Amino acid sequence: MDRPITRFAPSPTGQPHLGHAYSALFGWHAAREVGGTFLLRFEDIDPNRCRPEFEAAFTRDLAWLGLSWPEPVRRQSEHMGDYRAALDRLAERGVLYPCFCSRKDIQEEIARAGAAPHGPEGPLYPGTCRHMDPGRRAALLAAGTPHALRLDVATGGHQAGPLTWTDREVGTVAAQPGILGDVVLARRDVATSYHLAVTVDDHMQGVTLVTRGRDLMEATHVHRLLQALLGLDVPLWHHHRLLMNERGERLAKRDGAASLAALREGGATPAEVCQRLGMPPPQRIPT
Repeated sequence: MDRPITRFAPSPTGQPHLGHAYSALFGWHAAREVGGTFLLRFEDIDPNRCRPEFEAAFTRDLAWLGLSWPEPVRRQSEHMGDYRAALDRLAERGVLYPCFCSRKDIQEEIARAGAAPHGPEGPLYPGTCRHMDPGRRAALLAAGTPHALRLDVATGGHQAGPLTWTDREVGTVAAQPGILGDVVLARRDVATSYHLAVTVDDHMQGVTLVTRGRDLMEATHVHRLLQALLGLDVPLWHHHRLLMNERGERLAKRDGAASLAALREGGATPAEVCQRLGMPPPQRIPT
């Protein structure tokens, strides 16, 4: 890969912290040090949690660190038509089904099953609506009953056949699309989901190297299947290490991880933040 295109794609739901800085710097160095392109993208599909002030904070703090990126920045909320088109293609292939289950319904079904299959994130969706009587499904849809859209992983995997993907650290990986079960591709309240939007975005932006944390490695199995079903380009991946707190837990804004703004206001310099992260400061490389 001569001139990779990478991206940093945060959800603007809180103040940027050191974990965000590490991931952004990792992607920037992976691209810019070899003459590639680093993109900034905002995954802002959650209208209840995403805020313009947090987006502004990411833009300000990343620039303070010395990062740069081309404009315009892609915002997922402005591209719902792209995700709708992808859903339409998946529906044509017969790999989508409506799911009318609430979280309570799913928990109760898992409890009744007694020994539901587990994935990395806990019990998998038990497939309640995948097995629904077609007549009942049609009646619920005709009545306008709220529903999500799930990926029928078994059917999609059968259509796609054996798949692999490549991580720059671990090498070639045999895809296991069912690792997260029948994931949601469109929520009840939002006409897409993380899995669908990120896969479509990376293709449309020409991303050739996806850099992100190891906590998302399982999701890559699903994204590889979506790429195959939608006929999208297949990038390389590099799942980098995660920053941990003193308890050995991943840094997260919900746990009060120190924000970059607080560090800056406390007198820290960009070079000191980079040193703390074990990353070289970004150089001003001409575009």
